[in-house]
Amino acid sequence: MKIEGEAYLLRIFLGENDRVDGKLAYKKIVEVLRENDIAGATVLRGILGYGASSRIHSAGLLTLSGDLPIVIEAVDKKEKIESIIPKIEGFIKRGLITLEKVRVIKYV
Repeated sequence: MKIEGEAYLLRIFLGENDRVDGKLAYKKIVEVLRENDIAGATVLRGILGYGASSRIHSAGLLTLSGDLPIVIEAVDKKEKIESIIPKIEGFIKRGLITLEKVRVIKYV
């Protein structure tokens, strides 16, 4: 079955080594997204990037950064995405959250 419709994309930018109560922040956030039945989430590990500190983090052959950029993307209905933000924003000490309206074509 093919379902089409409007949804929201939640994008969270943080560091690979960011932690929440000793646990990696990106893992904790994905667990909370799953527990709250968000339709889907993916964690992407960047090979190069910088944030508010303007310090470049990279994954090169000769240098291995210990704190590469991480992006978590989650998609669901507007109401569900907006309701999850207060539950996860406390886990993000230094980072960025963005929202955008998207058109979803979902194959079930």
